[in-house]
Amino acid sequence: MAVRILVAEDEFITGFDLCDTFEEAGYLVEGPHAGISAAMLACQKERPDLALLDIELADGLSLELAQKLLDENVPVILHSDPADTRALAARFPRATTLVKPCPPATLLGAVSRALTPA
Repeated sequence: MAVRILVAEDEFITGFDLCDTFEEAGYLVEGPHAGISAAMLACQKERPDLALLDIELADGLSLELAQKLLDENVPVILHSDPADTRALAARFPRATTLVKPCPPATLLGAVSRALTPA
């Protein structure tokens, strides 16, 4: 069964690039969602196997969604600006934190590691 990845990214081109990268690697993609409300609704309809979240979305911060998914044992990759990554890593030690922009090979490696049980 294919792995479903939720993508929450409000930068149009970045969001579609991320989705293309995941689809080309054989993943099912939900998104890109530019806002928290759309991303949360998508999670309620069908829980993703992994979520890639930009922290600053069109309608606010995705921190609450990140915590909710982590509480449900959904692996989360936080995709953010370099200035935010240290604070995010401290707040969400179970999440993976990547700096934007992230090369596709690095992104796919992070996805693979996040999906591999410890």
